[in-house]
Amino acid sequence: MSFQLYIAKRYLRSKSTNNAINFITYIAVIGIVLGAASLFIVLSGFAGLKDFTLQFSNEIDPDLKAEATIGKSFVLTKNDISKLNGLEDVAVYSKVIEERVFISSQDKNTLATIKGVDAHFQNVVNIDSVIDYGSWLDQKSNQIVAGWGISNNLSFGVLDYTKAIKIYVPKPGKGQITSTKNAFNTVNAVNVGVFYINESLNDTYIFAPIDLAKNLLNYSPNQVSSVEFKLKEGVDEDIAKLNIQAILGDKVVLKNREQLNDALYKMLNTENLAVYLIFTLVLIIAFFNVIGSLIMMILDKKQSLSTLFNIGATVKDIRKIFFYQGSLMSIIGGLIGLGVALIITGLQKAFHLVMITPSLAYPVTIKLENLFIVFLTISVLGIIASKIAAVRITKNLVQNY
Repeated sequence: MSFQLYIAKRYLRSKSTNNAINFITYIAVIGIVLGAASLFIVLSGFAGLKDFTLQFSNEIDPDLKAEATIGKSFVLTKNDISKLNGLEDVAVYSKVIEERVFISSQDKNTLATIKGVDAHFQNVVNIDSVIDYGSWLDQKSNQIVAGWGISNNLSFGVLDYTKAIKIYVPKPGKGQITSTKNAFNTVNAVNVGVFYINESLNDTYIFAPIDLAKNLLNYSPNQVSSVEFKLKEGVDEDIAKLNIQAILGDKVVLKNREQLNDALYKMLNTENLAVYLIFTLVLIIAFFNVIGSLIMMILDKKQSLSTLFNIGATVKDIRKIFFYQGSLMSIIGGLIGLGVALIITGLQKAFHLVMITPSLAYPVTIKLENLFIVFLTISVLGIIASKIAAVRITKNLVQNY
């Protein structure tokens, strides 16, 4: 151990004869502890909110989704289907048809997106977990499963045969429309279930059998809007994407869960960064106390520093003493703060101390990366603050005492 580090540790443990300096030092250490704890708690809170927000969309988002590169649909050839069935990376896939439709019930109507799915859809995503009441649809039927918002807006429930549900979509073609009757393809449907995911999806989607959507849109037998894939456990996503892309070619673009929800991910990541920067600014202000504490300590130890200088220590050696002292103060304070934060977040996870609603606790997620981020932030700021204070030591200061 170098003598600079040894003396720095002694100075860190010992009290000054000046109570004002001791008070300033205590304030500096408390500021570091509280700053580190607050930063980690806030980052854990945002990580919990992010996981809580994404868990709903992830329930109905596949591992990978192949969408048409041009237009709204593409054709799966028999050769494509044969090769997809032979892929070892894919556990199961589902053919999907999506389109905007007009849906009405009695005197009420709204725009919606119909999502026609085949029998494999339940194995690709965990759709059963979001069915609020009712059941999932049968393929050989005119059954639909509507979002909670659509069901509420049109005032229809589950298996409510007294309220007819009609789905309309404009017929493709050219020229003038001479009759509204010939302008739309129409199907009568029965709602058998209501799902609840989030406000946006609840107000937008209805699920239907793929044959119903195909007939409504006049699609050819193998014409689809997208193909959704569930990958096998442990499969490398990038390799799976390459294998699927090699089969389907340039007619599709493949997206994973993050790319399917890119706007949501960007919003959550931006908010997380903004909170980190705000709390880092608070920490920077707190580290001014560290600088002040070290400068006061330097002035208080002028006689001792002069003695060290006279017995052979250089100004650089003396600067290192206070640089080490400030760095140790910051690192130890940061570790204590992280310990306090881990206890608080652990108690929140175990005992739900803070509630959003009477039945929903504020979510927190303890992540190793946040521990490293907070510790690195505290360490870097502590080193900078210690360096600023240490350079105040000059030869005149230690020589002319």
